[in-house]
Amino acid sequence: MGNMMRGAKAGNKAPRENHDGSTKASEDDGLVVVLQDYPAPEVSEPIYRMGEKLRVLAQEAYWWRVCSVQTGKENYIPSSHVAKVYHGWLFEGVERQKAEELLLLPGNRAGSFLVRESSRERGLYSLSVKHRIIKHYRIFRLDNSWYYISPRLTFQCLEDMINHYSDSADGLCCALTSPCLSGLTPQADAHPIAPPVLMRHNFDWKKVDRTQLVSTDACNDNVVSYGVRNSIAAYLSFSGAEDPAQVRAQSRKKKSKSFYALPQNSLPTIDYDDEF
Repeated sequence: MGNMMRGAKAGNKAPRENHDGSTKASEDDGLVVVLQDYPAPEVSEPIYRMGEKLRVLAQEAYWWRVCSVQTGKENYIPSSHVAKVYHGWLFEGVERQKAEELLLLPGNRAGSFLVRESSRERGLYSLSVKHRIIKHYRIFRLDNSWYYISPRLTFQCLEDMINHYSDSADGLCCALTSPCLSGLTPQADAHPIAPPVLMRHNFDWKKVDRTQLVSTDACNDNVVSYGVRNSIAAYLSFSGAEDPAQVRAQSRKKKSKSFYALPQNSLPTIDYDDEF
């Protein structure tokens, strides 16, 4: 039957056929994935890291101007450090070892996959799938341009093949779940700004009532935090500055939480198992 161009009429321009045999346009066209950190870590702090997805803004010979999909950073990167991605899963010119490195990045789960186009000969593909280990499947192409992994089942285009094996493993190590790197979330700032510390101004400890320091009433609107009051109450009970019985009686009277400290010689001994 062959791989025919469908939907074209006389006098109308035929739809553009993708290099995988399909005619459906992809919203991922124009995306590339970083194959290695740039610049190298030994040179300086990388601008883009391996596995990061970039949108190509301009191609200028060896240098491409790109924008990170995750961080929004714009800069230049050598074209040798990236690979074009189509449909979200078709990686151009990615070799076997690099495919394994990409699939082993955090964010990829069991069933994550990519189809890689041979860098030596156009039209030759392999399917790489993450399972217990990374499995690779050679994709063959018939004379009529149909594709197959198993000869008993052929597909008119790679997209049909991916859709089929996403519904059922049908001989593969597992069903395909999501394209490689599709689960990555935007990167957090490497040096997040610490939240501001709010302090109470003009605080005079001499004006604090002693009963507020030893009170452990969590519901009491107290200028001293509950944790600080617990610590002070415990210290006073050990130092003898306040009668511990009086403190506990006052706490029970207010129906508050209590703080108890066991003598050091009565603490239970915990046995740790290093082989746990």
